[in-house]
Amino acid sequence: MPKENITIKDIAARAGVSTGTVDRVLHNRPNVSQKALDKVNKALEELDYQPNMYASALAYNKTYTFYIVLPKHEQDAYWDEIEEGAQACCNFRRDFGITLKFVYYERFNATAFTKMVREFFSGKMDGVVIVPTTLEQTARFTEKLTERSIPYVLLDSYMPDLKPLSFFGQDSFASGYFAAKMLMLIASKEKEIALVKQTRDGKVGSKQQANRETGFRHYMVDHFPEIKITEVDLPLDEERKEYDGILEDFFSTHPKVHHCITFNSKAHIVGEFLQRTNRRNVQIMGYDMVPKNEACVRQGSISFLIAQHAYQQGYASVDALFNAIVLKRAVTPVNYMPIEILTKENVDFYRRTAI
Repeated sequence: MPKENITIKDIAARAGVSTGTVDRVLHNRPNVSQKALDKVNKALEELDYQPNMYASALAYNKTYTFYIVLPKHEQDAYWDEIEEGAQACCNFRRDFGITLKFVYYERFNATAFTKMVREFFSGKMDGVVIVPTTLEQTARFTEKLTERSIPYVLLDSYMPDLKPLSFFGQDSFASGYFAAKMLMLIASKEKEIALVKQTRDGKVGSKQQANRETGFRHYMVDHFPEIKITEVDLPLDEERKEYDGILEDFFSTHPKVHHCITFNSKAHIVGEFLQRTNRRNVQIMGYDMVPKNEACVRQGSISFLIAQHAYQQGYASVDALFNAIVLKRAVTPVNYMPIEILTKENVDFYRRTAI
């Protein structure tokens, strides 16, 4: 008998019990004797029965609340695509009663993050997607989730010690190593390149950015140790005129620098400056297909962008919670996104949405 045609009646007949007993076993309901349970389980094994998890989940008519915790951000940022992808998955699974809620925290503000965590558990939740802050702070958060048996997925930065249900994001070390290799295709004759960073109190915004820089520097030490890497710091939360002053001073005093790289989504800060000051002999390489970066790629001030598929990360993270919590399926623990490079010639073909 084909597996897909097996019915509760078939199972009951094989086990020698009522259909009601089979139904209670399949749905983990009480009032089933051990003898009857053993008979049904034996019949299920003999028939190699595979339940229709979609039908079962719909039949329960339950509701689920998933939360996404991510940094506060401006409009048209990388995180917007995370949100759009997550909401798209929620809409696709709407028949299963899934509600999605977004919670935001301030990067570099430990007190605010602690306050957010303290208030976080006041409502109903079945699963959480987290963009981590520091390992220490995120660990305190995930410990509380574990205590309450709430599954969680990590995005952006992988922290294996936290043992998440699943992770979606790039291998950040490999990404930085790859970025260096691509940059050196056009900058191998240079004597100096600029590494543009945004920091607060000397710290970059995420572990992912730090790992990218580590990968980048490893490649440079391995293959181009003679090239000088000069850091340019654009402090977070400053205004454009402050950035313009820092960049003007740097490029005026380093006229032989023709290539720059940054490991966040703000390459457009430099790209737009280069356009305004008509420095056509300088280019920057960065991350993320946000609108301002895309415009600079088209104008030529950004030479390369490395795509992270933020929309797909958002979609996949919610889908992982759906499969694990609603359908009771196993999910893949580590999901590395592709490392793709975008230029003026292929930027129109970048796939933002889920496949």
